[in-house]
Amino acid sequence: MKKLLVALAGILAFLYLMNPTLGIFELLPDNIPLVGNLDEATATMVLLAVLRYFGWDLTDLFRPAPPRLAARQ
Repeated sequence: MKKLLVALAGILAFLYLMNPTLGIFELLPDNIPLVGNLDEATATMVLLAVLRYFGWDLTDLFRPAPPRLAARQ
């Protein structure tokens, strides 16, 4: 049951980000200064958390690569 609820949250977040209503339905209108994009940011965080729950950790894409050691001569 938990996996179903997590998957449902991910589907809803994905659909919200794809914006199939072309901006007619938004939790926070984007033209409100400083808080207008918080709903999209929250949906993105939910989607990333759901993907991590199912084993796809996309947050590694946003981390800098570890420094490489110089080859010894």
